[in-house]
Amino acid sequence: MKSETITSKALYAPTNNANSFVQQRQDIPKVKVASVKENKAEKEKSEKRSLERIVLAGTFLLMITAAFLVYYFQPDFDLLNLNRMSSVGGMILIGIATALLVYKALFFLYSVYLYIRYRSIKSVSDEELPTTTVIVPAYNEGRLVYDTLLSIATSDYPHEKLQLLAIDDGSKDDTWFWMQRAKDKLGDKVTILQQPENKGKRHALYRGFKMGTGEIFVTIDSDSIVKADTLRNMVSPFVVNEECGAVAGNVRVLNNKQGMIPKMLNVSFVLSFEFIRSAESMLGSVLCTPGALSAYRSKAVFGCLEEWINQTFMGQPSDIGEDRAMTNMIMKQGYHIKFQRNAYVLTNVPEQYKGLYKMFIRWGRSNVRENIMMSKFVFKNFREGSKAGTRLLFFNQWLKIVMAYPVILMMFIFIATHPLLFLSSTFLSILIYSSFPVLFYAKRYNVAESFWAYSYSILYTFGLFWITPYAIATASRRGWLTRG
Repeated sequence: MKSETITSKALYAPTNNANSFVQQRQDIPKVKVASVKENKAEKEKSEKRSLERIVLAGTFLLMITAAFLVYYFQPDFDLLNLNRMSSVGGMILIGIATALLVYKALFFLYSVYLYIRYRSIKSVSDEELPTTTVIVPAYNEGRLVYDTLLSIATSDYPHEKLQLLAIDDGSKDDTWFWMQRAKDKLGDKVTILQQPENKGKRHALYRGFKMGTGEIFVTIDSDSIVKADTLRNMVSPFVVNEECGAVAGNVRVLNNKQGMIPKMLNVSFVLSFEFIRSAESMLGSVLCTPGALSAYRSKAVFGCLEEWINQTFMGQPSDIGEDRAMTNMIMKQGYHIKFQRNAYVLTNVPEQYKGLYKMFIRWGRSNVRENIMMSKFVFKNFREGSKAGTRLLFFNQWLKIVMAYPVILMMFIFIATHPLLFLSSTFLSILIYSSFPVLFYAKRYNVAESFWAYSYSILYTFGLFWITPYAIATASRRGWLTRG
């Protein structure tokens, strides 16, 4: 009772001490809750770091052990090769494997040569920058779309030359609310639109293309953040090169601190974009302008827009691969497709295995479909100048598809007959072949993060090897898979 009386007096006392006492009383629970949350978060981070160290250590242990086993089992490998060479079938197999290895080595060296010659186009002046329409389609992105729109609207790009369209594709969450919040903050810098129902990303982009007034269209995913100079770097190639019809941006991982899979993909993306697309860009034939960040000449878009929106595959409307399809259709018109290494976008990627394989299945199906489409024009006179490089890239893509089933079959036979030889040789191969992406990433960015390339290769070899064969077999299936 005495305590209650003191508390009551203190609560109503006008003195500074009393007010301080009340504030302390009110803050106690908050401080405790915050402290508990911080401790829990710190513990989770510590556990994540420990698990990541274990995975990386395990990766190196597996590869080093494999190297020792290959040395230990060398007599068995020699005997296996002798047995193969003693039969016609074995000789054919060795011949095919050798030819493929030589081809891959030559293709790699050619890619290195192209990469060394590659240079990004520097930004042109404000006066030279063309009018640009940025289209952001969104579906169930929540708060992420707000951050995306703010990053675009605050870009270093003349406001009077920039049109920003954000299109909610019938989201079932609070995406529209966050678009409205962005509109409240940005005012006339952004126009927000809402589809009456979910029709798919392609239809949302189509609406943006039809409404856009810019000389250049830029498409950005609604879970992505662009750097301040990204937009001007993206559109500059169109100014200096009239033959340029599309430009691919440089995609990095936004949530690369949120798990091991994003860390692996971040390293993988650097090789895929900064090495592979740099080489493709030198041939004017980047095969896919990514959904996360792409730019298109409006004239080129309108030259294929109706074909693109009405595209079908095996009698079904195409609701995936809109980025690869647009790239193909613009290339078919005779335009060059370029890559801008200095135009960065940070995008969210799956953090769990289920989301990862679904994303890869979608990409794999699109790859099959669009390679079939590309085959219809790549050997024709689709543009002026040399087309040999484009055809080589096309052949390389088809080789991966054609060899998918034979490689899987041979792998299972090897596992069934010589499991230890398979495991040791596979892990040693990963150590050898993955060292290039490790060195490439380490030189470009960070040494410590580069080692995730080894772990990613192991994950892909043993956990995602089935993606390409499955994507080929189910290429006609519809569905985004990762939207929800």
